[in-house]
Amino acid sequence: MSSNATHPGEKKYYFISDLHIGGDEQLQNVEFKDELIEFLSELQASDENAELIVNGDAFGLWEFTELDGLDKFDALVERYPDIFEQLRATGERIPITFIPGNHDYELACYPEYVDRLAAYNVTLEQEVVITRPVGDRVVWIEHGQQRDPNNKSPDFGNPYANPPGYFVNQHITSRAGKLSARGKFNWLKDIQSVTPMTEIPEWMISKYFYREMSPFLRYASLPFLLTFNISILYLLLFFLSVLGIWSEPLDVVNSFIRFIGIAGVLLDIVLVVNAVIVVILVFLSIPLFFVVRDVRRTLERFGLVQPGEPEAISDYYIDGAREVFEAHPDVAVFVYGHTHRASLTEIADRAVINTGTWLKRLHRKSVVLGILPLVFYSSFRLNYFVIAADDDGVAIEYHRIDKENPSDLTLLEKLLTLKPKIENSIPARTVVGSAWSHSDTEGEDTEGEESSTTYSPVDEFD
Repeated sequence: MSSNATHPGEKKYYFISDLHIGGDEQLQNVEFKDELIEFLSELQASDENAELIVNGDAFGLWEFTELDGLDKFDALVERYPDIFEQLRATGERIPITFIPGNHDYELACYPEYVDRLAAYNVTLEQEVVITRPVGDRVVWIEHGQQRDPNNKSPDFGNPYANPPGYFVNQHITSRAGKLSARGKFNWLKDIQSVTPMTEIPEWMISKYFYREMSPFLRYASLPFLLTFNISILYLLLFFLSVLGIWSEPLDVVNSFIRFIGIAGVLLDIVLVVNAVIVVILVFLSIPLFFVVRDVRRTLERFGLVQPGEPEAISDYYIDGAREVFEAHPDVAVFVYGHTHRASLTEIADRAVINTGTWLKRLHRKSVVLGILPLVFYSSFRLNYFVIAADDDGVAIEYHRIDKENPSDLTLLEKLLTLKPKIENSIPARTVVGSAWSHSDTEGEDTEGEESSTTYSPVDEFD
């Protein structure tokens, strides 16, 4: 059993990633700025032997479309002087290290960025992977973009070797930042929080319906959309009655409709209209199925859509970590970011950490009735990991910084959905080594010791 004691002479490593600071117009807003400055201030005041490592996407350089080269960095300093001054102050006390991600890939391409960041006491390592010693083991650190076909640079360090994700951000994300203020609720800027990118169409349909659509059209269509599933059942009962198989249920429904008078007449109209739409959709669905399948296969060939379920993306990194562990037996912890999903996976006596994001997180929820668009709940999960040597091996601590979740849902969205459930969280402390254990877990009790266990929380909602 672990003593939970870290070695006082050993260095602690703090990890955060995917801040995405900067971008065009509305993307300039850093919703967690106060929390970030406070976090850096606390590190400055600490007497620990520590290092802060931002493992990629500290900045959103891809989201600048009207500036080039080092002008982007100058814009960052001008827009966020308090953040950079706090970096300078904290960096005087403890080392701060950045590595490039995909959204700030330009950090890997120009040596001038090394000097610019050094002026604020930040060390920029223009590498895909860096390592740090922890006791007699090693921490492997990367952003993770090189394991993502959509964002992998084919020639790391070459400013012209941009992956497909670069062009998506230049033409979609940045454009959204410019147009967001024109919307009724300035929601389009949150597009950078939509992961994976394949969810963007559903998210935009949702926001159009609940935010931008004319209220007259929205509420005129609501009865039809809410009763659509009921209309399918009504149509099925109609066919059973026509075929002489079972007519009693339809008679009961019709009697109820007549009983409620004018409301029944309106309900009957809605059900009939929906039934006609269902029949039309059935006939259209056959050719549409083949068209959609062919389009998806085409997108897969171009690498714009990955085969399989989005949840399988994390498996790429678990498999990559296993390869690293096999090739480098001294590596105890594999750290990455990029996917914005904070998690900790234990594999035998090793650990795989995803450092998550400080951006807003979006969570899909289906409506409880009808076929209305999905609802996207927003939350913050400002988190960081701390890694240090422990008596039993390597200790990993998980910390959260409290930030109130946004109240950005309409009343209709709240009425139509149930809040996301709270699931087991990441252990507050995990020790990997020749023996491992956890204690002081956040939230519910964990599953216990397994050869491979993943902790990936669903956020809490107020």
